[in-house]
Amino acid sequence: MKNVSIKSLEDLKITEVNSNWNLSPEKLAEISLSKNYASLTNSGAISINTGEFTGRSPRDRFVVKDSNTVNTVWWGDVNIPFSTEKYNSLYNKVVEYLKGKDVYVRDVYACADENFRLNIRVINEYPWSNLFTYNMFLRPTEEELNNFTPDWSIINVPSFMADAEVDGTRQHNFAIINFTDKNILIGGTGYTGEIKKGIFSVLNFILPHEKNVLSMHCSANVGENGDTAIFFGLSGTGKTTLSADPNRKLIGDDEHGWSNNSVFNFEGGCYAKCINLTAEKEPDIFASIRKGALLENIVFKNGTKDVNFEDSSITENTRVSYPINHIQNIAKPSIASAPKNIFFLTCDAFGVLPPISKLSTGQAMYHFISGYTAKVAGTEDGITEPSTTFSACFGEPFLPLHPTRYAELLGEKMESSQVNVWLVNTGWSGGPYKIGSRLSLKFTRSLITAALEGKLENVEYKYHEVFGLAMPTECDNVPSEILSPRNTWEDKSAYDLKANELAQAFNYNFNKYSDFANQEMLNSAPKLKVIL
Repeated sequence: MKNVSIKSLEDLKITEVNSNWNLSPEKLAEISLSKNYASLTNSGAISINTGEFTGRSPRDRFVVKDSNTVNTVWWGDVNIPFSTEKYNSLYNKVVEYLKGKDVYVRDVYACADENFRLNIRVINEYPWSNLFTYNMFLRPTEEELNNFTPDWSIINVPSFMADAEVDGTRQHNFAIINFTDKNILIGGTGYTGEIKKGIFSVLNFILPHEKNVLSMHCSANVGENGDTAIFFGLSGTGKTTLSADPNRKLIGDDEHGWSNNSVFNFEGGCYAKCINLTAEKEPDIFASIRKGALLENIVFKNGTKDVNFEDSSITENTRVSYPINHIQNIAKPSIASAPKNIFFLTCDAFGVLPPISKLSTGQAMYHFISGYTAKVAGTEDGITEPSTTFSACFGEPFLPLHPTRYAELLGEKMESSQVNVWLVNTGWSGGPYKIGSRLSLKFTRSLITAALEGKLENVEYKYHEVFGLAMPTECDNVPSEILSPRNTWEDKSAYDLKANELAQAFNYNFNKYSDFANQEMLNSAPKLKVIL
C-alpha cells in the first residue's frame, strides 16, 4: 500500500527507484520466497541467510563527528568518529547505487510511551530486511501512516560495498549514525541487528541527553498489582528465562526507557537467539516461530524443512525476529509504572558472588557501570578457563554518552522511586567452574520471587567481606547455607583468594571510568581482604 508520495524519498535524495511502501508481512514473505531470498519452514516462518556477516561488526560502527556531537559523544573504540565530508560523499554514492532498484519502505516508530515517540522511515534494499523492520519496531495505525512524518531515517543497502581507502571506512561494510542529519546509513552487511541497534544507539543519546530518561538494555515485566521489574544481564545470565514469568506480563525483552513515571518498551517485537532452542527451555520463543517470523542463519534437518536448532555450522548467533504479539502474556501497550525492583544478573563462574544481594545506591551505580559476567569454556573459541567480561551499563557497544551519565541517572531515579536493586548470581556456588556447581534455576526463581513479593524486606542481612554486598540470611524454599558463598566452599582460604582476584578485576576495569565517577560510586568498589 502506498500511503505517502514519492516526494518523501526525494527528501532523502533517493530517486528513480521502484518504491514499495508499507507492504504487509505476508507480501514481504511472498516476495522474499519468489526471489529465492528465503526458504519456507514447516512452522510457517521464513528463513534467510544474512551472508558474510551473522552478527554486528563493532569496529565498523561510526558516528559523524560534528558540532552537535564533538563535546557530547563518548569517543573511542565504541564510538568511532567519521567526518561529515566523508559521510556526505558516501551517502551520495549509496543513493546513486539504488537508482533503478526495488526498495522497500516502512514507516514505524520507537518508544511505546507517546511522550517520547520517535518516528522512523526505513528504506531497505531487501524485502526480508523490511519484514525484520515490521517485526521489531512499533507499528503505526492506518490513520497514522497517512499523516506520517519521520524524525529519523535508516537507509539499509546490504549489497553496497564501500571502498575503504576512498570512503573512510575500515573495510567494505559500515553502519554510520549522523545525529545532525538524523540518518543511519548501513551498507555491506545483511545482518539485520545493525538496524535495531542503530536506533537503540540513537535513543541512548536522545533520551538521557535531551529528555532525562534512562535508556536501558534490559528486559521488563509487570505483576498483577502493577509492580514493574527490570532485568539487566549479558548473554548467558538468564535474562530472557527469568523475565518470562507466567504470573507477570512481559513489557519487552531487550530495550526500554525509564522516565519519571513509566517504564516503556522501545520496540514492537523480539529478536531471540535460537541456538539449542527447545520448547521445554523457552516455550514462548519456540511457539513464536510461526507465520510472520523471520529466522536467520539456521540450518534445516537433512531432507526436511524442520529447523535444526542445535546446528551452529553457519553461526552460534542464529536468530529469530517476531512481533511481540506472538507472545500471549504481554502488557498492552508495552508500558508500565516506574520499577519497584531491578535485577542485575551475572553468571559468576568463579563462585564468589552470592546468589542474591541487595545493593545501595552507590553499589547499584558501580555494578551498573561494571556490567559484569563471566564466560566459560565452550561459549567462545579459545576460552578454556573462566574469563571476566565487563560491558558498561550491560550494553557498552550501544552507548553514545559516557557510561557514568547513565549510572548517575540510574542513581537519581533510584532515589526518587525508592526502588530495590538486587545483584543475582546465576553462576557457580561451592567453587569455581569445574569444581563447584551451577546454582539451581529453581533456587534463583525462588529468590527473585521473594524479592518481588517483598519477602526479603524484613529478614536479617550480613555483609560480604570483600564486595560489601548485603546478603539475606534466609529465604523461603532456598537452603540458607548457599546464601553466603564462602560457606559453600570447602577450602575457605581458596575462596578468599578467588574473591580478591575477582575484586582486583572489578577495580582494574573501573579505573577507566574513575575520573568521571562520583564519590558514591568510588566508595562502592570492592575492598581486598587481608589474607594472613
